[in-house]
Amino acid sequence: MLRSIIISPDRVLAAQLHAAIVQAGSATVERIIDRYPDTVDLSRAMRASAPQIVFIATTSVEQVIAVSEFLEKTVPGIQVIAAGEPSNAQTLMALMRGGIREMVTSPFDPRLVNECIARAEDNLLRRPVASQATELVYSFLPAKPGVGASTLAANAALGIAKEEPNKALLADFDLNSGIIRFLLKLDSRYTVLDAAERAASLDEDSWGQMVSKTHGLDVLHAGSLNTETRLQALRLHDMIGYARRNYKAICFDLSGNLEKYGLELMKESRKIFLVCTAETPSLYLAREKMQYLKRMDLGDRVSVLLNRFHKRSPIGTSEVEDLLGAPVLMTFQNDYSRVAASIAAGNAVDRSSELGKQFTALSSYMMEKKDKEKATASKRRFVEYFNLVPGTAHAR
Repeated sequence: MLRSIIISPDRVLAAQLHAAIVQAGSATVERIIDRYPDTVDLSRAMRASAPQIVFIATTSVEQVIAVSEFLEKTVPGIQVIAAGEPSNAQTLMALMRGGIREMVTSPFDPRLVNECIARAEDNLLRRPVASQATELVYSFLPAKPGVGASTLAANAALGIAKEEPNKALLADFDLNSGIIRFLLKLDSRYTVLDAAERAASLDEDSWGQMVSKTHGLDVLHAGSLNTETRLQALRLHDMIGYARRNYKAICFDLSGNLEKYGLELMKESRKIFLVCTAETPSLYLAREKMQYLKRMDLGDRVSVLLNRFHKRSPIGTSEVEDLLGAPVLMTFQNDYSRVAASIAAGNAVDRSSELGKQFTALSSYMMEKKDKEKATASKRRFVEYFNLVPGTAHAR
């Protein structure tokens, strides 16, 4: 079903048109704007509602044409339909010269409205609305609790925000053990669940109330422990859609429990960062999760982030890649004192430190400022470390 908005200073006409669209059943009305908006408000409405069709009342033909021309420049492909009282030939010619080819007149016949929407849909198939949604969406998935996935997600997002202030979002979807609020010293009472609950009516004002802002980064924290929490897929998709239209990069911090909503978030992601350490239990669970992601047809999106890694570790990156069947994108050294200091300050790890430089490199990669991850050929296997699990040692 197509998404539409109505722009009409005439509230009676707007209500009648809304009723006809609903009765036609081929489009939804996401929003009614009771005035001709300026370019700033119009841009906000486009980002918030992402309509494919805009119905504009012909109370002022000049305003209709001005809105239509602005939309064509900023959102190419969007369908504009004039709506109003039956017009004379002069008005129709003015609308046509302004690039508007469709008009519905009152009293609005749902059948005729439906036919008009059908023609708009045909046009959209030939020329879809130009997408302004970011593809830079990343999920951080811990192999097990305590491997530092939230620390990596927070520092990567803060690194992006340092270079692109107010253009990055960090959302904590670990709804049982989310720690982002603690790491960044946030005090907002609004949570990622509040944003999802209001997904159908989000705009810049309501969104601005729910996100916490710190060091140029927008954050939705997980709130307090709530084991009964449920997320509806439709609301989740609407919320993600809004975020993708309003941010340049988005980071999801997941729980690792592979909830249904977590799977939906990973499907929305460009990359899934599987975070583990070089310890045996962590690698074992990382392999289990990797096998699951492959079954879900997400294996090709996974890259491994090897945390708290020592160069002298007996388990090298090639062994980890061989075991997991996924590339190790980056390694991060163990620097407990600097991480503790950053938590105390509610800020990123010192960027001049070795660990800070590693976090900066991850942020640059996520913003596609660096080459894509290496494709290192795995030469050695490491499955002998898992001989305690009969029958699974050779599972790939």
